[in-house]
Amino acid sequence: MLNYINIWNIWLGRRMFFVVLSALLFGFTLPLPTSEFWNWVATLLFTYMTFVTALDTSLKDFIHVLTKPWINLWMLLLIHGVMPLLAFFIGILFYPDNAFIRLGFLIGATIPIGVTSIIWTSLAGGDVALSMVAVTLDTLISPVLLPLFITLVAGRTVNIDAVHLLVGLFWMITVPSLLGMAINDLTHGTLRKYSQSIGGFTSKIAIFGVVYINASAIAPEIHWNHTIIKLLLVILIVSISGYSLGYIGSYVLKGHQRDRMVSMIYGVGMRNNSLGLVLALTYFPVPVALPVTLAMLYQQPLAAFVSYLLKRFDDTGWQTSKSYP
Repeated sequence: MLNYINIWNIWLGRRMFFVVLSALLFGFTLPLPTSEFWNWVATLLFTYMTFVTALDTSLKDFIHVLTKPWINLWMLLLIHGVMPLLAFFIGILFYPDNAFIRLGFLIGATIPIGVTSIIWTSLAGGDVALSMVAVTLDTLISPVLLPLFITLVAGRTVNIDAVHLLVGLFWMITVPSLLGMAINDLTHGTLRKYSQSIGGFTSKIAIFGVVYINASAIAPEIHWNHTIIKLLLVILIVSISGYSLGYIGSYVLKGHQRDRMVSMIYGVGMRNNSLGLVLALTYFPVPVALPVTLAMLYQQPLAAFVSYLLKRFDDTGWQTSKSYP
């Protein structure tokens, strides 16, 4: 039985793009009812995915990354410095007369790293410890950075419930990550067999569930017409720019390693769109939320497509050793 699960795990791992795409299609065509129950289920599934991913990571590696934070600082500079400027210029180019849409691009480019970047980094063979540190640092600075950014750009004062935000992310990311890494070290890595078989298979099913629930939530907000088609194309450009910026930015680092490059691609390319959607709908007119909402359509399929490309180019001789000079 375990052999069959291993085979299915490998099979799904090579076809994550289609897993994500099918979840989106189900969400749009057979949406689940909007309720707190499904939000709770999505949170639980994500927490489980984080835990299983952490079982493959050593707590010692995580602490070692913390002692060499310059890589993460460079990643955060790309995320909160370069990427917002890039999104701003793309907005000016395609929407010179629509300040709301441009603001939506800016918010979408400045929100924290998407926590699913950890999952995709693991699936693509990246440095999970590096990704976990990046998400942790970004989560800690976001309650201060986001209100400041929106105040400077939009001229509005925004109060974010920092305590609620941090507590939620603490239980969803920090606790399962530390628990999984600690168990990995205590068991000397013996539970990796679980994470690479039953845990890996069920995590991929969990990804399907999370995307399905999120797609169901945003389906009523989308009304298909020619203006939406244009907006979707521009958002695709912005989304691809994020992944590309992470890829290019990895070459600035000393000793270009594949695992570190993968972490940067997903760290710079993926955003916490759920948080961005809440911010946009809470403090701004509905058009501001459109770019953030529609970006959800691309995030998981693009992440799966990037994983596919990385696997295709694995025979080019990238380095896989970890080094934090």
